[in-house]
Amino acid sequence: MIQVAQGNLLTADAEALVNTVNCVGVMGRGIALQFKDAYPSNFEDYAIACAAGEVVPGKMHVHTTNQLTNPRFIINFPTKRHWRGNSRLEDIEAGLIDLRSVIVERRIQSIALPPLGSGLGGLPWPAVKARIIHALGDLELVKVILFEPLPDADKIKRQRKKAGPTLSPLRAALVSLIDRYMRGLMEPNITLLELHKLAYFLQSGGLNMRLRFQKAHYGPYAENLRHVLNDMEGYYTAGYGFGGDQPDKKIEIVPGALEAAQLVIEADKETAITFGRIDELVRGFETPLGLELLATTHWAIWQEGARNSTDVRDVFGLWSKRKSNFTQRQIDIAFERLESGGWLPPS
Repeated sequence: MIQVAQGNLLTADAEALVNTVNCVGVMGRGIALQFKDAYPSNFEDYAIACAAGEVVPGKMHVHTTNQLTNPRFIINFPTKRHWRGNSRLEDIEAGLIDLRSVIVERRIQSIALPPLGSGLGGLPWPAVKARIIHALGDLELVKVILFEPLPDADKIKRQRKKAGPTLSPLRAALVSLIDRYMRGLMEPNITLLELHKLAYFLQSGGLNMRLRFQKAHYGPYAENLRHVLNDMEGYYTAGYGFGGDQPDKKIEIVPGALEAAQLVIEADKETAITFGRIDELVRGFETPLGLELLATTHWAIWQEGARNSTDVRDVFGLWSKRKSNFTQRQIDIAFERLESGGWLPPS
C-alpha cells in the first residue's frame, strides 16, 4: 500500500527510512546531510562501506539503528555514482529491485521513501514515481510512505521568507557571531553545543535574549534557545530542524542572512560593542571543548561564587566527572581570558 506524503521524512513513523546517497562516501547536501546530522552512526557505517567499495548502484546499504522505537533501519539507496554527477534512471530501477528484496527479507512492514533521484539528482519526478509504484505498489502488507517533492518550491520559499521573523539585533548578533566563529575554524557550520555557549555570552554581555540558562552536562544550557532556533530555521540558519538536540548537531547560516545581520549590527551601537567583546573573548577557544571550558568557568564565578581559578577547579570537581577532566592549567587560561576581557564581577 502506497501512501503519498509531503514534509519532513525524518519524522515519519516507519520501521525503515530511505536515505539517498552517492557511492563515494559524501553526505554534503539535501536529505543526505539531514540524515548525517540525525544519525551519525549511519554515516560512519556508510563511509566505511564506501571505502571498501561496497556501496554501488543497484544495491542497498542497510544500517540497523538498534533503537527501541522507529526507525529500526536506515536504508541508504545509491541514487548517484558521484556527488558531482546526476542520477541515472537505470540506477533507480536496479535499486528498487534490491530495495524490494530488502523489504521482504527483513519483513519490514512500513517504510518511508524520498523522491529518489529527483531534486538534486535531476530526474523527472513523474518518471521516478511511476517506477516506485511499479516496484513496490503490490506489497499489500507493507505501508510505503512516498514523500513527493514540494510543489512550486520557489513560491513556497518566497512565502516563507515573507512570513519570517524580524531580524532583531539579538538574532543578528547571533548570526554574526556564528559567522565569525566559523571563520576561525574555517568550517561551514557550528555545533549546537558551541551555539549555546555563544548565546550564553551574548546574554551575559548585556543582551537580554530571555534565555533561561541552567547548569547542565556540557556547561550553561538554555532549553528555551530551541524556540529562537526554530524561529530562525530556514530564514537565517539551517540544520536545527532535523533530529533532536544532540550537542554535535551542525548548524549553518543560510545565504543572505549574514549580510542582513551585519546591516542590523552596524545600526545598533550597543549590540556592536557587545559583539566585539565576545569576538575577542572566544578567540583561541574555537572548539566545542574550548567554549565549554570558557562558559563553565564564567558560570562557576558568577553562579557558584568562585573567586579565583582554584575555586573554579573545585566547582568543576563537584560538577561532573566530565568537568573534572579539565586541568588546572586550562582553567587558569580561561580565568585569565575572562579577567582580561572584563568578564569578572567587580572586586
